[in-house]
Amino acid sequence: MPMLKMKLISIFALCLCAVLPWNATAVSQDSAASRFLAQKLSANTIERLLTKTLFEIKLGELAQALATIDDLIKTTPNFKLAYLIRGDLLSSKARTLTSFGDVYHGQDDVGDVRQIEDLRDEAQVRLENYLKQNKEELQPNLLIQLDPTQQYVMVVDTTKSRLFVYAKTADQQLKYLADYYVTIGKNGFDKKVQGDKRTPLGVYFAASKLNQPLPDMYGDGAYPLNYPNEVDRHEKRNGYGIWLHGTPTDTYSRPPRASDGCVVLANPDIKALHPILNKGNTPVIISSNLQWVKAGAQPALSEQVATLNQSIEQWRQDWVSQDSNQYLSHYSSRFFYSDGDYEKWANYKRTVQAVRQAVQIELRNISVFEYPNAASPMVVVNFEQVFKSPSLNNTMKKRQYWINENNQWKIIYEGAA
Repeated sequence: MPMLKMKLISIFALCLCAVLPWNATAVSQDSAASRFLAQKLSANTIERLLTKTLFEIKLGELAQALATIDDLIKTTPNFKLAYLIRGDLLSSKARTLTSFGDVYHGQDDVGDVRQIEDLRDEAQVRLENYLKQNKEELQPNLLIQLDPTQQYVMVVDTTKSRLFVYAKTADQQLKYLADYYVTIGKNGFDKKVQGDKRTPLGVYFAASKLNQPLPDMYGDGAYPLNYPNEVDRHEKRNGYGIWLHGTPTDTYSRPPRASDGCVVLANPDIKALHPILNKGNTPVIISSNLQWVKAGAQPALSEQVATLNQSIEQWRQDWVSQDSNQYLSHYSSRFFYSDGDYEKWANYKRTVQAVRQAVQIELRNISVFEYPNAASPMVVVNFEQVFKSPSLNNTMKKRQYWINENNQWKIIYEGAA
């Protein structure tokens, strides 16, 4: 076995002991661990086989574990973790396997240690996700309202290295569909400047698949996100080229933190998401330390969305009335737009509305997405605006950011979507 693989196995043991304490004699076939394993058989094949292998090792069934890991390698021949576990199992034939990776005790160079730590981290986040019960019954504790044309929303939890997909139900609720392991930036999340190798946090929209030829590192597809968005630019965050994309041909998955800021999925996973992503304008919420609630058991979320929709409707009505004071009361003093700040916006609107021209305004296809990790509650609101007056007949897609100030929703940004 190559020396690097032996080194990787050695560190991998630390992860396994943390997630599944290694003691084969302490667990029997009738244990809760075995029963729990049986309940997971319908889950993702790759992680199911990985976890099944580790449980079999824990139970002392090393021959069966070797057969299972061989099945995993047949399914995913470029999965590095599978080869490392297999190497440990083969070494156990020459000695008692009291802990994972006790076959190598040499000196590691810095590069090898980094690779070892990366694989340990990948194993840990995969196992922790797989062993988490009832995730199908949970949803992120975020205000989310899909418009009538939208069916799906994606939520990336950078802390868990996971992308979750939710679909809209007939009663406008969210239903869990699937989740996938992802890689984020080498230096974590909360991107601020070009080259910091961090993944941004916020609400973004994925464009359809790039059609031009791309280097192999992007795998089976790349879908650009609209980073930097309006808030990012206002906060002087910069950089570009943040995409959802796949992995190189010879790599099933990358470590949890290994990209230059993109969100990276295994090629089979990016392929599975293609029918959703290639529609374009797919909402992707990227957050850290998400809070989770029982689906349908959080009426406060629905109430907050309803209150926000009432504020949006009242803004529309006050615009129709051409009462500048009432209309401008919906805007925060911190408001900004492409041409300036609140004062410039207010002066412009007062001038236009002084004529008190009769207008008709209709809002269609309203969507709402809570902005994660914001300093104060903030949501992104998208809609189609139909504006009619004696001098103008216009339909446009619009985006606003609303913040909650003193228990009142106020607009902090407005512009074309």
